[in-house]
Amino acid sequence: MTPDDLELFSTQDLISELVRRQTFLGIVVHADEEVRRQGWPAERKFRVHFNGNLGHDEAARLLAVVSDHLVNESA
Repeated sequence: MTPDDLELFSTQDLISELVRRQTFLGIVVHADEEVRRQGWPAERKFRVHFNGNLGHDEAARLLAVVSDHLVNESA
């Protein structure tokens, strides 16, 4: 598969394929709406996807660790 091949699939199709895989252990966070422009609007909604390899509590803890890391790196 080449990078150009990825353009043939929607974001939702790619996310669905990723979380369907038994080897996937993680979280996908993406903007709720497709963004086709540069810049960051005042407010944006996000969606979070994970599969059965993580429970809700584990996913929440992983997001908290990532959030803490981002805050500490920007300080």
